[in-house]
Amino acid sequence: MPLHDLHPEPDDLFAEVIAGLEAEHKTLPCKYFYDAEGSRLFDQICELDEYYPTRTESAILDEHATAISHAVGERALVIELGSGSSTKTHGLLRALVRPAGYVPVDISREHLTEAAERIASRFPDLPVWPVCADFNVEFELPQRGTHENRRLIFFPGSTIGNFDRQSRLALLRRMVDLCGDSGGLLLIGVDLVKEVGRLESAYDDAKGVTAAFNLNLLTRINRELGSNFDPSRFRHRACFNADESRIEMYLVSQIDQEVQIDGQTFSFELDESICTEHSYKFTIDEFCALAAEAGWSLEESWTDREDLFATLLFHTL
Repeated sequence: MPLHDLHPEPDDLFAEVIAGLEAEHKTLPCKYFYDAEGSRLFDQICELDEYYPTRTESAILDEHATAISHAVGERALVIELGSGSSTKTHGLLRALVRPAGYVPVDISREHLTEAAERIASRFPDLPVWPVCADFNVEFELPQRGTHENRRLIFFPGSTIGNFDRQSRLALLRRMVDLCGDSGGLLLIGVDLVKEVGRLESAYDDAKGVTAAFNLNLLTRINRELGSNFDPSRFRHRACFNADESRIEMYLVSQIDQEVQIDGQTFSFELDESICTEHSYKFTIDEFCALAAEAGWSLEESWTDREDLFATLLFHTL
């Protein structure tokens, strides 16, 4: 099971961190949450009582596994973007009829390798080709064995909500390109608009796991860029922006302070914030309209009984 390693170079992290901290409203890229520790903490988040998306989406996938399998058909090549622990993938692969292979794509090399090995162990007859890459930019699939079959892009977890409209559209178009000239399918999870209290508690849990996940971003930047952030001088904040229909996550400075990165100094005032993540919430109709702009047509949709979450299956136009 060779690793196709396209992991971003450290200079990419440096450039993006510096650009974000130099902006008028400071930001840090959420894609860098997922080092080994960040991936481990996110797995814990998915088990929290407050965090409904994972268990709700898993239930939808389990309940409608037969219908999904029939819609996808035989011998599909499954490409999962942002595969993480691949926990939802096990059920999907069991349901599909003779899948041609599995290509997990993730930015966290260690987490990716461990998850790919678990899949390969559980499905010994299934070819597994892990790709360590940033799916926010174009990347190449392994050449061997990945071009002969219809492709199914699997994008669970409502990760699509982490992108603004322009970036969502660009990503959805790259997914069309990944399917190739013969076309393919997209199975995607979408978090739906709901009561504000339920949304905010999902991103600010009582145990503080999401706070640790957010603050770990500073620890990673210290380790990889030699900066001197003191995570104890920042606190986690999550709130819902109704006008933009999104959860916003911040790291908020608890004092006036300065941080050095490679000889550059960044000043933070008391209560000044760094935006680390946006998580947009959708209605099914508005998401399908956006997907159509990118070249996707809705084939099937499934939701839970409370309409908290939707799993949508599209085909290329």
